Amino acid sequence: MKRPTEPLPFGELIALLALTVSLVAMSTDIMLPGLADIGRDLCVTDINKTQYVVSILFIGFGIGQLLAGPLSDTFGRKPIIYLGFAIFIAGSLLSMLATDFYVMLAGRVLQGLGAAGPRVVPVALIRDGYEGRAMARIMSFIMAVFMLVPALAPVVGQVVIMVAGWRACFALLLAMASIAFVWFSLRQPETLRSKNRRRFTLASLGSGMLEACRIRATVGYTLTAGLVFGAFLSYLATSRQIFQDVYDTGEWFALYFGMAAIALGAGSITSSKLVVRIGMHPLVVYGLVIATLASWAFLTGLLSVTTAPPLWLFMIWLLILFGCRGFVFGNINALAMEPLGHMAGLGAAIIGSVSTLIALSLSVLIGAQFDGTIVPLVVGFAVLDLAALGVIAWTEKGSKS
Repeated sequence: MKRPTEPLPFGELIALLALTVSLVAMSTDIMLPGLADIGRDLCVTDINKTQYVVSILFIGFGIGQLLAGPLSDTFGRKPIIYLGFAIFIAGSLLSMLATDFYVMLAGRVLQGLGAAGPRVVPVALIRDGYEGRAMARIMSFIMAVFMLVPALAPVVGQVVIMVAGWRACFALLLAMASIAFVWFSLRQPETLRSKNRRRFTLASLGSGMLEACRIRATVGYTLTAGLVFGAFLSYLATSRQIFQDVYDTGEWFALYFGMAAIALGAGSITSSKLVVRIGMHPLVVYGLVIATLASWAFLTGLLSVTTAPPLWLFMIWLLILFGCRGFVFGNINALAMEPLGHMAGLGAAIIGSVSTLIALSLSVLIGAQFDGTIVPLVVGFAVLDLAALGVIAWTEKGSKS
């Protein structure tokens, strides 16, 4: 078979890369409507453990991020994306066929590990072939699709589960990955020439991590990213229980979940328009201050009553938080990356991996506290966002001294 050598047409490139990078979001959110069914079919006695179906994916994803970028700098972009698809497909098969809960979780770890390649490497692939406004244009289109996926995935998942059961969600993910694999291999050329490749060693990874740990800004903003993402991930893990068990939304769960995802996307788009004029740091601080005040005010009212607040009030709080997080997510990673321009690829891998693993630990801790109310989630957001502001203050104090 002849290897592709010509760059893809713009529209086809957008479609292919959007499909590729959306695997993580789709893998997470498509399963949410089926968590209760999974727990029942696989004999999970503690309903809170069904949250692991969501959160454990990020163990593999955190580890995969650390390796995918640097390995693609050594072996080329396409081989690492191929490897990622292969691991993801294997994980999807294992989870789809599992008759034991922990076997299914092992498949989810493999899915996360495999999804890291198709999620991380396309950014480097775009950087290889484009720069300036052309690169920004492609990334904006891809991120627009990436932000829509979390809103649509639960709807897709709910329809699939109603028609064919929760195992069919894994079959759909397997089909998506297989289509992307074949499409990528037939149409997308390799973008990293042999002469531009760099040798990857564990020693270089270790020295890069040590260097990153010596930079206060990188440490502080990476920890901040972990705290902010940890609260967000705890919501993902408990959202089905909150909407269906606490608020009895039934089949409307996907609609309410999608509203929050749209608020996040709207915040991200607004942030992209304001960041040139206002700057990354002020936007992060403004977003976290508003979110923290909203959470502590909501928590104060919540603790003064004995029943759950009405759904409309919970949604107002949630939409405020997610809109604010749109100001935070992209900017906080950029702030952590700023001092690492000389090791951008490795730096992005380290920041992404460490912040993901911090977030995973925090989300499991918060999710385990679910007691049939929204109190643990609100406490988690209030405490972690306040802690994030404290870490930013510590980071900035060190930068100015």
